[in-house]
Amino acid sequence: MVLRMWTVVVASMLLLATGCKPDDSPFKTENDTLRKQLVRQESVVTSLQEGNKVMQQQIDLLNQELRDAKKSVDSTKAEAKAALDSMESQLNQAKRLTVEAQKTAAAQAAQNMYVDGKGAQADDIPRPYATVTKTVEEALGRNGYLLRVNIKTDQKAVYVTDRKVSNPTSLEVSGFRNQYVVAIQALPANVTRLVVKADFEKLAQGGKILSVSAEEIAEIERRLIAEVNKALAASSKT
Repeated sequence: MVLRMWTVVVASMLLLATGCKPDDSPFKTENDTLRKQLVRQESVVTSLQEGNKVMQQQIDLLNQELRDAKKSVDSTKAEAKAALDSMESQLNQAKRLTVEAQKTAAAQAAQNMYVDGKGAQADDIPRPYATVTKTVEEALGRNGYLLRVNIKTDQKAVYVTDRKVSNPTSLEVSGFRNQYVVAIQALPANVTRLVVKADFEKLAQGGKILSVSAEEIAEIERRLIAEVNKALAASSKT
């Protein structure tokens, strides 16, 4: 009898326990909602990570292309600079060869050019060759003589001027026409020999050429030598 009563009590308690189970549906709904949000957030994070990965790959690719382009530009610059340096070197070499050829040609021409000093006026000037040469050039230019031939080395120079016509002071007075051949040669002890030869002519009205004496020609030659000495003396005083 007692055993039956305990069986009924236990059964009743079980029934009561089963019937009184708390309702957890609100928590379950919230958990499901949170779980869904977490899944969405994880999906967004994953998408962002994938996007960042693709973006980083693009950045790495652009950086590599930039490095390659910079290398190409640097290489092109180096090639251009090398080509420019080579051209400049060739140009400088050509200039040197041209200058050397000109010097050689001038030296050969000066050696081969013979100025007949017979009948010409000469003077050995106690001044350096370079100084006398420069002074002669200035004197000729100052007096209106243009150089037709100009051959000069470090030891010898030969000048031939154009023929210059001087107008007469009036229609009744004849003018003159002159051409100079000048030879300059360096001598020992800083002495320079100056040889001047003139092709002097007198002109009458109508272009008629009058006869000229040797003394008149010599006077024209001495005038140039005197002009050079005068300029040298003036320069030594300054």
